[in-house]
Amino acid sequence: MKGSLKSCYQTQLKIKTLYAVGIIFVIVSTAFGIAVGSTALSLAELFDGLDTVSGRILLYVRLPRALGSLVCGMALSLSGAVIQAVLVNKLAGPSIIGVNSGAGLAVAISAALGIYGGFRLSLIAFIGAFVATMLLNFGVQKWKMGRGSVVLVGVALNCLFNALTDVVTTLLPDIRIITGDFKIGELQGVTYSKLIPASVVVTVSLVILMTLRNELGVLSLGEDNARGLGMNTSRMRCVFLILSALLAGSAVSIAGLVSFVGLIVPHAVRRVSGNHPRHLLPLCALYGGGFVCLCDTLSRVLFSPYEIPVGIIMAFLGVPFFILLLVRGRRSDYAGD
Repeated sequence: MKGSLKSCYQTQLKIKTLYAVGIIFVIVSTAFGIAVGSTALSLAELFDGLDTVSGRILLYVRLPRALGSLVCGMALSLSGAVIQAVLVNKLAGPSIIGVNSGAGLAVAISAALGIYGGFRLSLIAFIGAFVATMLLNFGVQKWKMGRGSVVLVGVALNCLFNALTDVVTTLLPDIRIITGDFKIGELQGVTYSKLIPASVVVTVSLVILMTLRNELGVLSLGEDNARGLGMNTSRMRCVFLILSALLAGSAVSIAGLVSFVGLIVPHAVRRVSGNHPRHLLPLCALYGGGFVCLCDTLSRVLFSPYEIPVGIIMAFLGVPFFILLLVRGRRSDYAGD
């Protein structure tokens, strides 16, 4: 009895510590992102007023960029956690299985139609992400694909949507300037017209996910187990895939095709917090937002005075991580796990 109480206390203490560290991480990353840039701003200048040059830089450049990186990181991390739970596949992520590129194709089409911001852009990005997600889900259900097959089909969809995006930009060269850094992932052009709609969508999606956290936990046990517990797996899977597409589409509408966040953060958080969405989802939101904000700041200062898109930093971090997961997964398969 004493041992179980002690274990429960240690678990609660660990979770509280994770939340505290996550909140501090977000605050420090945001402050660092606002304070650091190509133009040096002293603490006194930041409080001189918004009608000064420094004030305008803070209000219209640094602040929306920092907030955009937080929202983007939260959205992609949450989307990755949901997709991994629904597909019961830790290798899945919105940038790996074609969800981001589906949203990217939709954004390229919206640019061709003259839509560059607002709720319409978020809606169109969601439609693209949703179509990509449902195509993959249809393949998983129809052909009963294994973990490796899901990733391979997702990579194929990723290539297809990127090729279609290239077709759009080739036929309409005027929008290529919009989709250049967009295909890598960058936060330089974040505006409030992009940030506000995406923030609303991400907040609402997080609230709904937390309301359905127990259902997501059951679904992550596998379709057979979830059905055995009385769950309508088809309906709940569709609900969660819609939410993951909303999150991924919102992130793409802000920052473009930022890669690997939805793979790295949920996997890392799961290792320390456990699999249950009760803590996994809010911790993914915290650490995902802080992680992207920190990476965006590094993309500005590492090669100063030059600035590289944040997607390049993510690729340098994400590719070795993905290869490591593949190698570990293959070893587990050989071991009969």
